[in-house]
Amino acid sequence: MSVRPAWEVREGEGAVTTAWFDVRLEFGDGARVDALAVVAEGCVSLEDVRAQPALSLDDLAVLADWLEDPLAEVSGLGLGPEPEGAGPRRARPAWPRGIEGRWLVAQEYRAAQEEGVDPVLAVMCATGHSRRKSLRLISQARDAGYLTSRHARR
Repeated sequence: MSVRPAWEVREGEGAVTTAWFDVRLEFGDGARVDALAVVAEGCVSLEDVRAQPALSLDDLAVLADWLEDPLAEVSGLGLGPEPEGAGPRRARPAWPRGIEGRWLVAQEYRAAQEEGVDPVLAVMCATGHSRRKSLRLISQARDAGYLTSRHARR
């Protein structure tokens, strides 16, 4: 992995520093990931990611975690160890399973329809799952009676 400083912004004397880094991950099989990462206030954020071949949503969700420690070393910000007992970190919040999860999927789906946006994309964003998994969750919400049948909406 290579990490190169791109630019840095200091707000006021000794105040908050925001730093951007160009990051490249190269793998033995020829795959690579290029990212523009931001380190600010002890957090790592990704502004731009390009991967060849494309990353799955699950891989993309944990990319910031992969880059956090190396970026902390390079930036000198020292993100520090996790508090004891914090448990494993997730890039996205855990989505409830079962009836509650299906009900929440239906809520997201209907809210997106009312706003005139793509309901499948809204479910994808809310759950952090791929399109295929989100479609499966929507189907389960339909089967549970939380959404009307696709064919009944004409």
